[in-house]
Amino acid sequence: MTEGTTSAAAEGADNLTRLEQEGEIAADYLEGLLDIADLDGDIDMDVEADRAAVSIISDTGGRDLQKLVGRDGEVLEALQELTRLAVHRETGDRSRLMLDIAGYRAHKRAELSELGAKTAAEVKSSGEAVKMQPMSPFERKVVHDAVKAAGLRSESEGEEPQRFVVVLPA
Repeated sequence: MTEGTTSAAAEGADNLTRLEQEGEIAADYLEGLLDIADLDGDIDMDVEADRAAVSIISDTGGRDLQKLVGRDGEVLEALQELTRLAVHRETGDRSRLMLDIAGYRAHKRAELSELGAKTAAEVKSSGEAVKMQPMSPFERKVVHDAVKAAGLRSESEGEEPQRFVVVLPA
């Protein structure tokens, strides 16, 4: 191993440790929240795509946890921001942690990937750009990734909360 390889490996290990610490802090915060709300849920932690990923799952199908998701994931987004703030307060570092509750984000990611692929196919067929409906940053990222995987380009336009994806022909 060269010195550069060794330092890169050490940096990667440090980053993993930092992300695992973020997950632990987030889990503690969310456990407290579940206790206050008198909701049952298990916390699962992982590191995905250079981010701490924390999920609240339920053995009972997650009906109670739907309250923490809210309409169109609005409550989930707010809880994610609060959880990121709790991590920031403990570590002093900005967190990019992703929170999922009752599989909402996983399900939404699959739907949006399919929508992005269908829209890319439509653009390939017609040769015309397609403007999509306004989306959250998370939703736009998933669509951008699906469009890229289909071999096309996309961009975000507009101002929050009306920001949307435009899929462009090749």
